[in-house]
Amino acid sequence: MQRRGICVIIPTYNNAGTIVDVVRRTQAYCADVFVVLDGCTDDTLSLLEGMPQRPELLVLPKNGGKGRALREGFRRARAAGFAYAVTLDADGQHYPEDIPVFLEANRRHPGALIVGKRMGLENAERSKSSRFANAFSNFWFFVQTLIPLKDTQTGYRLYPLRKLRGLSLLTSRYEAELELLVFSAWSGIRLVSEDVRVFYPPREERVSHFRPVRDFLRISLLNTVLCLLALVLGLPMTILRWTFRALKTFLLLLVYVLAMLLVVTPGAFLYLKLGRVTERKKERLHRFICRLAGWGTKLFGWAGNPYTLVNPGGEDFRRPAVLICNHQSHLDLLPMLSLTPRLVILTADWVWHNPLYGFVIRQADYLPASEGLETILPRLKELVAKGYSIAVYPESTRSSNGKVGRFHQGAFYLADQLGLDVLPLVLYGTGHALPKHGRILHPWPLRMEVDRRIGPDALARMGNDYKARASALRKYYAARYAEIADRTERSLK
Repeated sequence: MQRRGICVIIPTYNNAGTIVDVVRRTQAYCADVFVVLDGCTDDTLSLLEGMPQRPELLVLPKNGGKGRALREGFRRARAAGFAYAVTLDADGQHYPEDIPVFLEANRRHPGALIVGKRMGLENAERSKSSRFANAFSNFWFFVQTLIPLKDTQTGYRLYPLRKLRGLSLLTSRYEAELELLVFSAWSGIRLVSEDVRVFYPPREERVSHFRPVRDFLRISLLNTVLCLLALVLGLPMTILRWTFRALKTFLLLLVYVLAMLLVVTPGAFLYLKLGRVTERKKERLHRFICRLAGWGTKLFGWAGNPYTLVNPGGEDFRRPAVLICNHQSHLDLLPMLSLTPRLVILTADWVWHNPLYGFVIRQADYLPASEGLETILPRLKELVAKGYSIAVYPESTRSSNGKVGRFHQGAFYLADQLGLDVLPLVLYGTGHALPKHGRILHPWPLRMEVDRRIGPDALARMGNDYKARASALRKYYAARYAEIADRTERSLK
């Protein structure tokens, strides 16, 4: 929670009977808890001040409603440097034990607003007005945003604080949470629903400040205003944002196809076919590929995907090694190729036979892994002797969920047979910018970190066989990737 900059905000108004238990259970999962006392007139303040682990207290002198309490809590959390805030109610209906659900969802969907969908609402003992209000709110939310959510009235959420819009426009009371959802959707914040538990105590024990007639009228008025704004602001913004992203993706793809079709492949063909193919020509081809990949990574920035290379050890790639890298996207190849011209990559068959660039790939001695490592090993030995490193994606296929998948043993077999170090490269962000099944680029920072070499002795200490080494490196990658993701995603704006 702290590494990702997540705090918890609990607004309360006269919940003395439940607040201490809610805060205590929350602190078991998050040390940074803000309690906003919205003009409380009971013993809430004295009870919280007497807790052994006292939370951060924001005392508002006059009751202004949940919307105002949330606004003040968000402002305090942002000022304290937090990137995200989990909000839950003080009446005991939400389970603090479900906070890990939001943490895991935040890791899978960084920058998103996570909405806790309360399970079992259909069977809970609720008034007809409560059931109607939830269905009413869900329907109009879909009309205003074209996003289906099954529980728009839940107060159990995780907000990306730096992305929130419309805080100055918030209504002050119960309906403010609906307004936050709508403005977030219009601003392009992704909304993700996650199942959470809910506890409904017996009717006589419930503490509710919902005023059915007055608050329902306020919600109706708000929905009327939001529907009008959706026509002139929200839906046009959504359409324009999608159009610009699609246009940028199309232009980048067009530049790529034209460059390969009209310049790179014909140029390489003429250069290699005119005269004898020498090692000097091959070296120039590799330098050209490296520069071309470098230009490609610069184009990422134009599309909203700034690329950063981090090389704290000053690795110069002069000594051959087996380079391994996690694999998430079609974009992964450019950062790899831009590192050094003395590099060959083991490719898939479709890459080797690609009509756009297959000729260049073959002439640069990139070899298809499908031929089997034993078959291509003699050729790899020749390339290593000439100073080339071998690049391998140990996962073999792109990850569809951003997690580091199982490592195959081939890279470690090659390192052993060729007597080379293993050089880990950790790539972050490409899976968010262009996921495995994605078609449109999304703005997201990209980052490549070059770790220190792992020599044969260190590899041997990881295990006696290639399977053990692959498993150990996979665990290492999972931890390194999580560290980079936490650090980067905490600073998202």
